[in-house]
Amino acid sequence: MIYLSQFIFPAVKTEERFLHEIKETCYTTVYPFQVLTKHDIHVLNFDEPVTVLYGGNGSGKTTALNVIAEKLQLERDTLYNRTNFFESFTDFCEYVPERELPENSRIITSDDVFDFMLNIRSLNEGTDNRRETLFQDYYKTKSSDFRLQSLDDYEELVKVNFVRKHSKSKYVQKQLKDNIREHSNGESAYLYFTNKIKENGLYLLDEPENSLSTERQQELVQFIEESARFFGCQFIIATHSPFLLSMQNAKIYNLDEEPMTVCSWTELPNIRAYYEFFKQHEKEFLN
Repeated sequence: MIYLSQFIFPAVKTEERFLHEIKETCYTTVYPFQVLTKHDIHVLNFDEPVTVLYGGNGSGKTTALNVIAEKLQLERDTLYNRTNFFESFTDFCEYVPERELPENSRIITSDDVFDFMLNIRSLNEGTDNRRETLFQDYYKTKSSDFRLQSLDDYEELVKVNFVRKHSKSKYVQKQLKDNIREHSNGESAYLYFTNKIKENGLYLLDEPENSLSTERQQELVQFIEESARFFGCQFIIATHSPFLLSMQNAKIYNLDEEPMTVCSWTELPNIRAYYEFFKQHEKEFLN
């Protein structure tokens, strides 16, 4: 499914004219101006359900995603490097929709995933602390010689009877009604993607491979491919992960080339480097 057909960033002359108008004012940065034009990035065409922006640090791929998300007013969970010039820059941008943008469309960044993992960890630590307190309370209650004196003590009576009839684990489970399941960092990161990506939506993913093991990256690739093929999703992904770059029918923009080019994933320099390295060590894998 295609929702966004084309995105147009400001031309060089447009940037130069704007920057000339503000030259009398002192600014420490005019970001995101002079980032995408530096790499001759002007028009991105999205004619496949999955489009990948490939490039090293400073290539402009993350900037492009943030600009697109800002222009389309996509939902996001964490703040980003939004300078005073972001609004001016996005005002110069244009886009061509293929169809109406679904409400559940969003951008997902590494910061979103990292904050989610920190929140899970914090909740788990809080649960662990609460669990230790409940262990102590269980033993204290079980060894007490409580006697009902009035109706005001009824709740305590219920608690004492429960403790006397059930194990420590049963008591703790009853008290921790909303216990949080603990995940590894990779599991938590993968869970974030599968929770946020719904049917029929446009999703911008900024380096989703961060915090994911190689196995989890391959699972994410399958999840993205199936979401695009069967569940009406469109993806624009900034990545340098070999697994994500190898996705079926993905259109890949190489932002390291000036001007940028569209190419196969097997033509990318870092993929060729991996290939040559493993070819040199091929015999070691056959032993």
